Amino acid sequence: MTRILQSPWGVAVVGALLYLAVVAGMITPSRFEGLRAALAEARKPPRDVPSWEFRNPEFKQNLEEIRVQREELLLRAQQLQELQNRLDAERHELTVVTQTVYQLQTEFDRNVVRIKDQELENLKRQAKILSGMSPESAAGLLNEMPEDEAVRILFTMKPDEAAPVLEAFSKLGRIEAKRAAAITERMRRALPPDPQKKPAP
Repeated sequence: MTRILQSPWGVAVVGALLYLAVVAGMITPSRFEGLRAALAEARKPPRDVPSWEFRNPEFKQNLEEIRVQREELLLRAQQLQELQNRLDAERHELTVVTQTVYQLQTEFDRNVVRIKDQELENLKRQAKILSGMSPESAAGLLNEMPEDEAVRILFTMKPDEAAPVLEAFSKLGRIEAKRAAAITERMRRALPPDPQKKPAP
């Protein structure tokens, strides 16, 4: 026995045996009760937790982000609706203005006689012919023409040539006198050809 204790291997074996004996003496069934209870709890099926008792921090964060995005979308939708209302109001105002301009243009075109470049030579020729006639004959001839054409011809004539024709026109009768007054008024608003515009070939 003394030889075994003096041997290094013997000392190691004896130490190991003593360690195992001490550990075995310290380990009792009561020391494993806590471990057994934890294992048993882990083996139990999960308890059904109602949804209203469920608490998930990530879920709450996602829910808050969704709420913020929803408020932003509602604000954006409100701004777009206000913009749409403004655009509709401006479109309505533009439509009213466009219709007013169109009515004014139509009224202007109805009351104002325009002389085009391509008909200017023909008008000068007709005015020259009427100037060579007596005022009564020229007035009778103009009385048979459409009013626009009569205005163009008289407008093309020189004032001292058109005046006697209009005077003879007014002496033909009451209706002709009113027509002569209307022709005179329209002559005042007649538009000559644009001098900057090149005549058509």
